[in-house]
Amino acid sequence: MRSADVLCAQLGCGSAVAVVEVDWFGEGSGHIWADVFDCQGKETHLSQCGISSWSGAACSHKHDAGVICNGSSVAFHEGRVRLSGGSECQGEVEIYFRQDWRRVLLDSWSLSEASVLCRQLGCGSVLNYRSSPSTTEHKHMCVMGFSCSGSEAHLRNCSSAKPVNCSSGEQLYITCSGPRSIRLVGSGGDCAGRLEVFHSGSWGTVCDDSWDIEDAQVVCRQLQCGVALSTHIPAWFGPGTGSIWLNEVECEGNETSLWNCRFQLCEEGECGHQEDVGVVCSEFKEIRLTEGCEGNLEVFYNGTWGNVCHNQMELETVDMVCRELNCGRREHLDSARARVESAPDWLDYLKCRKHDSNLWQCPSSPWGQNRCDNRDEVARITCTDDGKSLRTQEKCSSFPSQKHCSSKDI
Repeated sequence: MRSADVLCAQLGCGSAVAVVEVDWFGEGSGHIWADVFDCQGKETHLSQCGISSWSGAACSHKHDAGVICNGSSVAFHEGRVRLSGGSECQGEVEIYFRQDWRRVLLDSWSLSEASVLCRQLGCGSVLNYRSSPSTTEHKHMCVMGFSCSGSEAHLRNCSSAKPVNCSSGEQLYITCSGPRSIRLVGSGGDCAGRLEVFHSGSWGTVCDDSWDIEDAQVVCRQLQCGVALSTHIPAWFGPGTGSIWLNEVECEGNETSLWNCRFQLCEEGECGHQEDVGVVCSEFKEIRLTEGCEGNLEVFYNGTWGNVCHNQMELETVDMVCRELNCGRREHLDSARARVESAPDWLDYLKCRKHDSNLWQCPSSPWGQNRCDNRDEVARITCTDDGKSLRTQEKCSSFPSQKHCSSKDI
């Protein structure tokens, strides 16, 4: 890169943005004059740099070097991003890479890269990223392999990616918070929590005055979290901090966004954080072991705690459960009798794979469809933690309702 900086300065083109391979600008022709320049970066001309050899015997035009300087139009466009098939801050990710717009593959993408992308677009923070719902293959090459720390202002500040065939993986779809968006926080999941809205450059809460089920339905619909299970639950998930942005929210219930509803901006002193609105949607999911770090595996879904059947469960799945509950590693897997006879059997044939990052990415039968024919076939798990943890009770203290936790947990 130091040699490239010297070349750009010599040409009056600023400094080097990147040293690229031959597939950027194509192969050259004729002589290959030099192999390796050894510049210190302070030289004003390449001729002032040391050269390892003047023989081209070890090189071919398949190894021709290319340089992009920051004074070029290529450098200006390179690394630009856009979202298609959605909205300004939501859609399939495309990046201008090697002189063409290319889709980005989901493989190797992480929260760090997603944070940089949303920041670069001026779209706030990351709400989620997933595989694209589109099944049409992009007509050009795709790209993958970005590696960011998460603090960069631009994807081109991250380590270089590489072009790949679009058929080699799923394409990336991202949802950023946008200039004005919403989120649910405090539950450990995306579909339940204290309602916060992004307004005037920062996140703030919503006051519960006039809040009802129609308002909650719009929140769940906007977040693609199913339907609202609860109406008026101020401060269930703890009080917020900072601004209280909205008050007197009045939705009809059929709006696609909370911002399409009538509301008032909250005036200073009008509400306190003890009135912060909380919402629980039907797609909120949670797991627990009934005795802390051991017991029957139960999941919360559609407003009810239910069972997980034992059928074909493997140790990889047990390891995932223990990790998610911060209970160490798996110690034992067995079948047991359901703790509550009337509880639904939510999951069956649950089978986690090594690349799954949480339980909800693991394949299973559809919700409520199972072969748990008798009540002695639910999964019972023991993790290496000795069971003295109060994690379950602490988590249930965030949900002061019998429908979320058993009486022993509250």
